[in-house]
Amino acid sequence: MNDTLEERAPGAQEHRWSKRLILWAAVLTLANVLADVAIGSPMMVLPQLLEHFDTDQAAWLNASAMLAGAIWSPLLAKSSDIFGKRRILIGTLLLACAGALVCLVAPNVWIFLAGRFLQGAAFAAIFITVALTRQICTPGVAMAVVGLVTSGSSVVGIIEPFLMKPFIDAFGYRSVFVAAALLAAAAAVCVRSFIPESPIRGTGRIDVGGALLLGGGLGAVLAYISLGSDLGWLSGGMVALLAAGGAAFASWSFLALRVDEPIIDIRALSRPILLTLLALVLAAGSFRSMLQLTGIIAQVPPDLGLGYGLGDGEAVAVLLATPNFGIVIGGTCAGWLAGRFGPALPLLGGIAVGIVATFAMLAGVSVLPLAIACGAMVGIAAGAIGASGYNLATGIEAPERQGTIAGLVSVVLALGSVVFNFAGGEVLKATRIPGALAGGAPVSTATGVYLYVAMAGVLFVLAAVPAIMLTRSRTAAPGAPRSPGSPAVGRGRQFSG
Repeated sequence: MNDTLEERAPGAQEHRWSKRLILWAAVLTLANVLADVAIGSPMMVLPQLLEHFDTDQAAWLNASAMLAGAIWSPLLAKSSDIFGKRRILIGTLLLACAGALVCLVAPNVWIFLAGRFLQGAAFAAIFITVALTRQICTPGVAMAVVGLVTSGSSVVGIIEPFLMKPFIDAFGYRSVFVAAALLAAAAAVCVRSFIPESPIRGTGRIDVGGALLLGGGLGAVLAYISLGSDLGWLSGGMVALLAAGGAAFASWSFLALRVDEPIIDIRALSRPILLTLLALVLAAGSFRSMLQLTGIIAQVPPDLGLGYGLGDGEAVAVLLATPNFGIVIGGTCAGWLAGRFGPALPLLGGIAVGIVATFAMLAGVSVLPLAIACGAMVGIAAGAIGASGYNLATGIEAPERQGTIAGLVSVVLALGSVVFNFAGGEVLKATRIPGALAGGAPVSTATGVYLYVAMAGVLFVLAAVPAIMLTRSRTAAPGAPRSPGSPAVGRGRQFSG
């Protein structure tokens, strides 16, 4: 069997489905819902925020929490391995709660952005819940639960706009941050009350300097990619930001090769881990860019005669909701399959579904039923790839480093999404037709849309290469467990050809 893990993880507490395990899964999913709400909900009130703070910097308000999440991730991931996953998860939720309260009362945009920086800690909830699940359950059960907790929060993306709209209409933009603070507090209480602490801890110290350099470099580079289009790629501020990010990365790499316990030990990244990360960055870029394209063409009426377009009343809502259902289905099924066949096979399966859905979208951009089916398949691919990526990476790594590697997976998924969403946006921008929509909004030519779809399809095909290599590999015996007082552990499971 490919990617088979040991029958029982050290210190595992739950080996079968039970009422207690269902409760754990529900609580951990609630924690992940917070990440979606903290990062996405303020975008429902973006016009009100711009007006209230008298600013035109929509890009910073939009991207600030995600960029902060990239900065927080290395530090929180390593801390979870040393101090305990549940403890750091609770701290993360409380930070997000504090950030929402700061945003609620912020008198100016700078204090608001400070609040968003604290809220960005919620980004870490996803990978901490994954690592915690892997250590409080046996591997087969854990992989199924990981599928649930990483994809179940997508249901909120379907109902959240309908639930929040009446409150926004009645109480304004502040209602979003009240909801986020209450949700974070409730999730922290539930985790504290119902979830056990991870039984496995790493030892040593946290390389705070390395964490700040890595997080700062990630945040700066992602900020340049996310905001450069709005603020000017060659503007002084953006060039300085990119240079600072590059310098931070170089300094971190230099430090990581010379300290005993770096925040991420790049010397210990095995071939299977690197193949997994390569597959994920390509696949994430592909499915995120396709979800972005669906949102764009859903707004274009077919009667414009552009050769594509699907916008037609309720069809828009269906097109935007369908991928979220697909994510839940894909993640849940991938977790269940991973417990039986190993996570590499459902990872490859998700990529294969994505390939079919993406190239079918060459026709679906002008055929509504086909576009809906493709949207559902892309969602299934996204859910399967995310859940399988976490399961595969944490299954390869030694238990005391699973938090760190899960954090690295989250950062890679975010990096692929940002980079290739930007690349797709540039393709559409280069083929714009000004003023084609009512109100003068520009749209792209059919050629631009087809090039965009083809780019996403090629990314999926490239992602299949490392995924195939992983499925053809077989696990050998796990590394020897660490003895008391030993300064190092085995590198986890190694793949043989």
